[in-house]
Amino acid sequence: MTGNHKDTSITRRRALAVTGGTVAAGGLAVAGYRSAFADTTTGTEATTGTGTAATASASSATGTCMTLMSSVTEGPYYLDGALVRKDITEGKSGVPLTLRLTVVDATDGCTPVPGAAVEIWHCDAWGYYSGYTTANPGGSAPAESEDGSTADDNTYLRGYQIANANGVVKFETIFPGWYTPRTCHIHLKVHTGGEKEDGTYEGGKVNHTGQLFFADDIAQEVFTLEPYAKHSGTYTKLDDDMVYDGGGAAGGLLTLKPVKKADPSRGYKGTLTLGVDPDAENSGAGSSGGGGGGTPPGDAPTGTPPTGTPPSGAPTATASS
Repeated sequence: MTGNHKDTSITRRRALAVTGGTVAAGGLAVAGYRSAFADTTTGTEATTGTGTAATASASSATGTCMTLMSSVTEGPYYLDGALVRKDITEGKSGVPLTLRLTVVDATDGCTPVPGAAVEIWHCDAWGYYSGYTTANPGGSAPAESEDGSTADDNTYLRGYQIANANGVVKFETIFPGWYTPRTCHIHLKVHTGGEKEDGTYEGGKVNHTGQLFFADDIAQEVFTLEPYAKHSGTYTKLDDDMVYDGGGAAGGLLTLKPVKKADPSRGYKGTLTLGVDPDAENSGAGSSGGGGGGTPPGDAPTGTPPTGTPPSGAPTATASS
């Protein structure tokens, strides 16, 4: 269920000089980011937003192994050449989100898959993707250039991490916004067999193409906060989304834990175990599964999107794990 589109005038970001250290526009306190990105846990019960306790990971003491993750198309906003880095925000403003994803082999007792490369990409708080900053997100939103950040228009909110010996990767990002006609989501690919080269990940094959999803009640609460509230329109709920299959964790639904329960602006920690088949290949490109990933609303992206090696001047890649 989605609302009507309202055309907005979207312009390229003004050229901004990058000075030492970026500041999130409209920002959230630095302490909030530090809390959200800390590895320590609290006694707060982890939930998926429905009030139920988080289920144990696939490799828990139960000895059971989850089924393969649901695969879907990569969607219209994929770009090659994302950087290997933990923090993908580049100063983009939003509610902090720490992702801790565990890659396991669902065909072999859910044993960890060390060295797997997990790639994610998602929109900013107003629904804009890097590389496609003139694509209308639907509803009514400011131009992407008005966010005040110094983020690189070709690289923000995209990145790889390489799984450690336990199959774990961690990302520091922000809670995604939304665009018509999609629910709130993060795109994801799991690669194996390649290697880190020139700051990105090269070679190998894609074992899984999927998406991560957010419980409606949490997403809708976040969207009342700044800067998300500047994007108005009708948000698509999980049950009405063209991609989410209702499969819970196996369908990509994250377990979310607030950093501070009484203050959602402090951020969330999202966790999920990704059950994949390391011998399979699923790039997501050209597949019809999952509803096609959503066609960009309004004006389609114009021009040729950047591909291959990250642009010169892109942020320096950091250690993978």
